[in-house]
Amino acid sequence: MARVRAPKPVSCGILLSYKCTSTCRHCMYACSPTWRGDWISENDLEKILSQLSESVAPAPGGPSRVGINYGLHFTGGEPFLNYRLLLRAVELAEEHDIPSIFVETNCFWCASRDRAEEMLLELRNAGLDGMLVSVNPFLVEYTPFERMRVAAELSERIFSGNLMIYQPEFYEQFKKLGLRGTMKFEEYLERVGIGGLRWAELLPMGRACYRLRGIFRKYPARIFFDEDCRSSLLRSWHAHVDNYGNMITGYCAGLSLGDARRLDELVGEGVDLDERPILRMLIFEDLGSLYNFAVKEFGYMERSDGYVSKCDLCLDIRRHMAARAGACEYPELSPREFYMHLEEEPGFR
Repeated sequence: MARVRAPKPVSCGILLSYKCTSTCRHCMYACSPTWRGDWISENDLEKILSQLSESVAPAPGGPSRVGINYGLHFTGGEPFLNYRLLLRAVELAEEHDIPSIFVETNCFWCASRDRAEEMLLELRNAGLDGMLVSVNPFLVEYTPFERMRVAAELSERIFSGNLMIYQPEFYEQFKKLGLRGTMKFEEYLERVGIGGLRWAELLPMGRACYRLRGIFRKYPARIFFDEDCRSSLLRSWHAHVDNYGNMITGYCAGLSLGDARRLDELVGEGVDLDERPILRMLIFEDLGSLYNFAVKEFGYMERSDGYVSKCDLCLDIRRHMAARAGACEYPELSPREFYMHLEEEPGFR
């Protein structure tokens, strides 16, 4: 029996849901308004947080400080779509004495400065240590920049400097442009140019592999055949757990290492890779093995325009398999709904 022990995360993000107000072209988790809500239950939160409390480490500045790849954060999707659940999640994390707690948000909810301040104060009093305000050319297609400024200005004061803007270069860029309201990505490219993206940590995975293919250089599949994903899938830093309990390491959305509600079992007894053959190939073999398997068993065909990264090749293979495999086959391809939203067109309201 092939088994591998899951890592115990020293930093972690919990997706309350994949449902979001945006369909960002670069989203690693293919979030959008068309996802089912399926919000994480309080009972599952309790199970997950109680086990994470043993391993999550504080940010370098201490347990009351925050850092992007440190501590625990609540995210999505957009966590403020279910504010009462978000508040309860913060309370539970505080009850379990988890350090460096912050929330990642797109700021859609900051239409009223007064109401936004009330919410942030309530979250702080519940135990929230800081905020991560997302700012980039893909998100500003949906969220007015003024709301991002409201969230940033209030968070800086309320959380005593525990504000992270991701990414600050775009925040300053939009201020210099005098941006008000939203701006389509095409307009951003017209006004700023492709060089304006030089600050973007644009990881070639998730929806970006489909909606932003044109800005990446592409390669034939064989270029990536000798690569594996062992280091990413078995890393202990910055894992994610989604609302279905899937443990996601290496930012590999749609690829579950197991049920994080039984995290102690995954760490102690390990993951049975005989039941998760895709994981076995990615950890102990290589992408060439996965490619050949998909060609033989599922009729996969290489993309004529190539692949932007090994993650693109892996994802496209998994997407092809997820559409053809039975519902109970390959439990690591979870949640299956993720694969349905990868090519979703950006929509504007």
